[in-house]
Amino acid sequence: MTKANAVVAITKHGTAIARRLQAQLPDVDVYYPEKFAYGDEAERGITTYEGSVVAHVPTLFHAYSGLIGIFSLGAMVRLIAPLLKDKKTDPGVVVIDDRAEHVISVLSGHLGGANDLTRKVAAALGARPVITTASDVGETLAVDLLGRAYGWEIANFEKVTPVSAAVVNEQRVHIVQEAGERDWWTYDKPLPPYLHVFDNTRDAMQEPFDAALVITPRLLTDEETRVLLQNGVLYRPKVIVLGIGCNRGTPADEIAAVVEETLKALQLSPKSIRNVATIDVKRDEPGLLEFCRRYNVPLVTYAAEELNAVEIPNPSETVYKYVGAYGVSEPAARLSSGASSWVLEKRKSGNVTVSVCLVPQKAAEIAGATPSLAAQGARSFGSDVEVRP
Repeated sequence: MTKANAVVAITKHGTAIARRLQAQLPDVDVYYPEKFAYGDEAERGITTYEGSVVAHVPTLFHAYSGLIGIFSLGAMVRLIAPLLKDKKTDPGVVVIDDRAEHVISVLSGHLGGANDLTRKVAAALGARPVITTASDVGETLAVDLLGRAYGWEIANFEKVTPVSAAVVNEQRVHIVQEAGERDWWTYDKPLPPYLHVFDNTRDAMQEPFDAALVITPRLLTDEETRVLLQNGVLYRPKVIVLGIGCNRGTPADEIAAVVEETLKALQLSPKSIRNVATIDVKRDEPGLLEFCRRYNVPLVTYAAEELNAVEIPNPSETVYKYVGAYGVSEPAARLSSGASSWVLEKRKSGNVTVSVCLVPQKAAEIAGATPSLAAQGARSFGSDVEVRP
């Protein structure tokens, strides 16, 4: 169980197909009956089994992100039926017929990756991919996959199914994109007329619609939530960069409390944090590392000379005395995000200093929100915060 996907065969022909797949796809582990062994299984890293495949499928189902069965669709359905949980956790399941003429996506076509796996396996075998997901067949937007390649998070997954129905039934769908990557439409044809893209919620809410997709790092107002998310999906793009400085030994709980309070005052969602940035002497700071682990974000560090190359309005001789840089959180946030300014230049609370930047091309797409967010943050924090528009 060393690869992403398992290929399991039960017949002589299926065994030959499994070996072909292993030769062409680097991310598959192969399993087939001992009675069809070629004798080179140990050398090729292939696992053989005795008895019925029924005893092995549950283990493979739970151990791999993709399960490829070289047997009938009906047999696969019966084998996996007792194992199914939900589309967010079930692996992608694919079947191949015994002559490798068709490759069929069976389960978790989108989130589990079965549709992509089907295409990849079919290409390797010269077979015909069979995909029945409505959005794929209709070459339209897949609600549960939008922005997934960029790390976007869905904040209200319970709305995916009804909104997906609106998309495939070609109802009026408003896409409100205030931030995030713009190249999410992957088909070589224009966006269909029932999908309308807006840069802000105000304009989107002035026209009638049946469903909505909202892409923003911003905390929505009660009115926006009521109107847009009644039948809408909320996506959190990864566009927030946190510059963080802290005293040695500062616990993760304190860092988290300051960050959460800061983002709440700025009306930004923690789910849109892309990464944390700091000085390299803090690369092994336990509290900072634990904070990053909790939020599942990377820690990016810079040498003091790199930080000093960034002009900041309020350089600190005290900070320079201890770490060799005139500032930590402010220049680190700028360097990591590539932004020319801050949403929040600096806020110091207890042992923690936080600066907030938005990745520049995304910040520009927030339709003038950055200055107002900064101003709101200044009012909320009082005198211990410095804000630059």
